[in-house]
Amino acid sequence: MLNIVIIGYVWPEPNSSAAGQNMLSIIKQCIATGHQVYFLTAATDSEHKIDLNALGVKSDAIALNCSSFNKQIASLNPDVVIFDRYMTEEQFSWRVKETCPNALRVLNTEDLHSLRQARLEAVKHQLDARNAKLNTELAQREIASILRSDITLVISQYEKELLTSHYGVPESQLRYHPLPTDTLIDNTPTFEERAHFVHIGNFRHAPNWDALLGLKQYIWPAIKRALPTAELHIYGAYPPKKATQLHNENQGFLVKGWADDAEEVMKNARVLLTPIRFGAGIKGKLLEAARCATPSITTWVGKEGIINSSSSDWPGAICPAVYTASVSGSKVKAIDEAISEYVERAVSLHNNSTEWQEASNKAQPLLQQYKAAAHSQPLIDYLTKKAASIESHRESLFLQGLVWHQSLTASKYMSQWIEAKNANAEKSKP
Repeated sequence: MLNIVIIGYVWPEPNSSAAGQNMLSIIKQCIATGHQVYFLTAATDSEHKIDLNALGVKSDAIALNCSSFNKQIASLNPDVVIFDRYMTEEQFSWRVKETCPNALRVLNTEDLHSLRQARLEAVKHQLDARNAKLNTELAQREIASILRSDITLVISQYEKELLTSHYGVPESQLRYHPLPTDTLIDNTPTFEERAHFVHIGNFRHAPNWDALLGLKQYIWPAIKRALPTAELHIYGAYPPKKATQLHNENQGFLVKGWADDAEEVMKNARVLLTPIRFGAGIKGKLLEAARCATPSITTWVGKEGIINSSSSDWPGAICPAVYTASVSGSKVKAIDEAISEYVERAVSLHNNSTEWQEASNKAQPLLQQYKAAAHSQPLIDYLTKKAASIESHRESLFLQGLVWHQSLTASKYMSQWIEAKNANAEKSKP
């Protein structure tokens, strides 16, 4: 039996985000194979977190920039340590390396944060996110984190290929670990039994908020003009006031917030609208739509990592990822055409039962293709094998030693400096 410690950036919230679903799947795989799992985090408590105790997972709080963590991790004596996101690896990996040098250090990326940020910057400058600048300071941090780790879990085949071909990360340090999904649910509602459009996504996630604003300002008004009685139901975790203020019953734009049962919401909707312009990783909402045989209209960003074949195989439509008011000249025409295409496909899927059924029928083949790409070897078997041969694995990773030698010393001493500063501040209190 392995002692597996997971250091989370946040508490796992599988009903709030794809990242939460991914983390829960890793935890369940560890538990199902008889290993002991500990979950540690410096995050504040969360009302939507999964009940880890019910799963048999022991959890505890940890402090940032504090040597108390060294004692905690030493007492757990882990065989494997999983860092959830590169920021967590930056904070704690050097402490793990010093205290538990023989533990296999695994980075779970969730998605490439630097890729998502680069695409956001491109969109802010009215550029196509596909032409985002990849060699950024954030990318340097994230790639350094990947190189320091023994193994990095990558959720998307596109991102795995990007890491090897563009950034030169050795293949032996990467493991493709896709977001898990179940098969098509039984007895999905028919076209006639469904109604309205749906949009779902965590409001705290920038790509989701951007897509919601695009729906509100550009896409939904045009759909509403074509379908006066249609409604768009907006769901997501942590709706801020700026989101609830968008609620307008006269416009059929209904911000409903947290969904108690996302599957129930999705399977009763006629069409999912996800006009996402930037992002990374895999969009769990689109896999959930496929499970519910619900046609979806998205963009190349939404499609990425789920299907590599022709867009004609998508259960719905793939439309251009363009809408903005702050352009002039020839771009205006292209934007108008992109919005018109999105609206046209949405209206047609909503109204035409034959087209809707053809799109719905593509959900099962999509799920089969997506699941077939996953490794046949279970993740935990793979990590167990790597943990047993950790010395030989590290001997082949020259870049790992180089990055450890050069990069993290600054982070290490910064953390120690903050700890010393905090300690002196406490002593000086009256």
